[in-house]
Amino acid sequence: MLDTTQSEAQTDPTPPENEPRGCLFALSQPPLMIFLAVIGCLLLMAALHDLLLL
Repeated sequence: MLDTTQSEAQTDPTPPENEPRGCLFALSQPPLMIFLAVIGCLLLMAALHDLLLL
């Protein structure tokens, strides 16, 4: 018969304390993504201004 019970390791949503989260975890945070989007838009506007209006 198939065992459908879950182990304690699968039910614990918190990661281990000593495991590093890495760069992808940092990029998934909304404030950082908003900040990077604003900086990217400013750089794009400055580049378009230089190319088209000057």
